[in-house]
Amino acid sequence: MSNKKILVLPGDGIGNEVMAEVLKIIDWLSKTRSMSFDISERLVGGTAYDKEGDSISDETMQEALDADAVLFGAVGGPQWDNVEREKRPEAALLRLRKELDLFANLRPAVVFDALAEASPLKLNLVKGLDILILRELTSGVYFGQPRGIEEYEPGKQKALDTQIYFDYEIDRIARVAFDLAKKRNNKVTSVEKANVMETGVLWRQVVKKTHEDYSDITLENMLADNCAMQLVRNPKQFDVLVTDNLFGDLLSDCAAMLTGSLGMLPSASLGAEIDGKRNGLFEPVHGSAPDIAGENKANPIATILSFAMMLRYNLNQQDLAKSLEDVIQKVLNEGFRTADLYSSDDQTLVSCSKMGDLILERL
Repeated sequence: MSNKKILVLPGDGIGNEVMAEVLKIIDWLSKTRSMSFDISERLVGGTAYDKEGDSISDETMQEALDADAVLFGAVGGPQWDNVEREKRPEAALLRLRKELDLFANLRPAVVFDALAEASPLKLNLVKGLDILILRELTSGVYFGQPRGIEEYEPGKQKALDTQIYFDYEIDRIARVAFDLAKKRNNKVTSVEKANVMETGVLWRQVVKKTHEDYSDITLENMLADNCAMQLVRNPKQFDVLVTDNLFGDLLSDCAAMLTGSLGMLPSASLGAEIDGKRNGLFEPVHGSAPDIAGENKANPIATILSFAMMLRYNLNQQDLAKSLEDVIQKVLNEGFRTADLYSSDDQTLVSCSKMGDLILERL
């Protein structure tokens, strides 16, 4: 495998702790699997704001553009709540997504057998659950203009956010969904609010048109509010679920809790493949958890699984990604748990670094 340039952005809070466990695995791969990585590390989020004056510097952004993939930890914390919006920790993530054109956000909701009973839903509803939610990431209401808060009468204010989608933006995310479904169970559920939103009407029209090129895939159209209900009522009916930026944000968090812990969930944000290169950013779903930062209590599994997604989707190392996922399943089956997963005396409570060591030992 040729040398792969990976930009590591640990960020704030527990970001450094969970990223350290991934770096152990990358180092091991470099030494044992003839894999070559060029690793660089930069500041992002609140720590970048404190030291560099912005949540992501132009220099860091350029490194991200030049890299084969970006590994991202977590950003944010109460000490940055009053920072101006365009420089807040979360703004760094929005800039990365926009400038790297990472329009396809993949969030799997997979229930590991050992953790099925940790789900708030009944065992029969979630055991064996394997859903892939595909969220359009660079358009919609989070980026639409005009937006803002303004005074419409003296002493009175109104707020405005604009939902905009172009047909080509819908078509390209739909094609990713259908292509992914081919490698899974050949079913796509497209989610919108065509009953009350014009963007929903266009979304449904374009997805149906794109589906004509994928006649072997089953397409189901569903309203977003019904989808939220169905995720709780009967989640196994879904395979690949594709939706817009706002609904994807909400529904992926809903699906996340089916698994029992945000500490288990990875994500990948991908761009289009251009000249053999596909930009990708890989990050855990969980936040920076400032309440446990520095205490070695965090769960590193979501970040390690995000690295597995990088191996699968950016580095074409599917077998190695599967091996890493299988090892995590093995460690969990042996009863090892970080604090977020620990629930009974027959389990073994371990720290963040110990969980990383156990996974590495079994690799």
